[in-house]
Amino acid sequence: MIGKRIFQFAVWLVFVATQATFGRQEPIRALAEKKGLVALWDFKEAAGNERKAIGKGSFPLKEMNGPISRIEEGPLSGFSAVFKEGAYMALPHENTGDLNIHGKMQGITVMAWVKWQGKTGFVGGMWNEYTDGGKRQYGLFVDLPHYNGANQVCGHVSASGGATPPFPYSCDYSASKQELDTDNWHFIAFTYDGQYIKSYLDGEFKERAPEPIKNTKGFPGLPEGLVHSKNPYYFPDGLGDNGSDFTVGAVVLQRGMGNFFNGLIGGLAIFDRALDEKEMEEVHHLTMSGKFQN
Repeated sequence: MIGKRIFQFAVWLVFVATQATFGRQEPIRALAEKKGLVALWDFKEAAGNERKAIGKGSFPLKEMNGPISRIEEGPLSGFSAVFKEGAYMALPHENTGDLNIHGKMQGITVMAWVKWQGKTGFVGGMWNEYTDGGKRQYGLFVDLPHYNGANQVCGHVSASGGATPPFPYSCDYSASKQELDTDNWHFIAFTYDGQYIKSYLDGEFKERAPEPIKNTKGFPGLPEGLVHSKNPYYFPDGLGDNGSDFTVGAVVLQRGMGNFFNGLIGGLAIFDRALDEKEMEEVHHLTMSGKFQN
């Protein structure tokens, strides 16, 4: 009798494990079938291995500046990569292929699943702020306070690759109205449709009213500074083809690599179109609650 119960318990454990694995695969499978997916990394690989994507290519990300450990926690694969102490991942520009999304009216969506632990951090994209005057193209950030993005999800795009005239930095980013808290899992994203950048927190877009933009007063032609909405952010110039590497967890600054992401990244996805608001809500449901609306 005892032996039979032990056997039944073992079968039950196998069933639970199988169901858990299937449950984790369902969001990945649904995202893989979504129109426009270029790459999806779920960061299930252990430290020391290249992180490979599904989509239009494997786009293997190599660890830079030290190993990046894996932890058994995350909304997609059940794992995530731990970013700390200046380590990041990179793919050289010559290998970016379809990740090199650009064009005057080209759309893009960058989304990620993160457990942020504070400070300005770059999540992922093609963004280089210094080399040859800047090779900025697109990038998902958390906490860009200089131009009204403190503790918020920020979607950055660039046409020229350089700073926004007449300012010393690029101010062309949307910033979510909602603020991101630390040490909790969140679904963060931005979209760009060739006209407007929109930032999302947990699948929700919230519009921001026009507001004075910090650090823009006193520049030539702008004695009172800029006043505009940060979400959506109007940017009709398109995405440049500017030559940046694709990086996760850091970008090139004048002082070297910086804007290091501090926390866990459980997934990163790039689409070559702007997903609409309903789709973003669905992805949040799919990945953060286990429910997906068809």
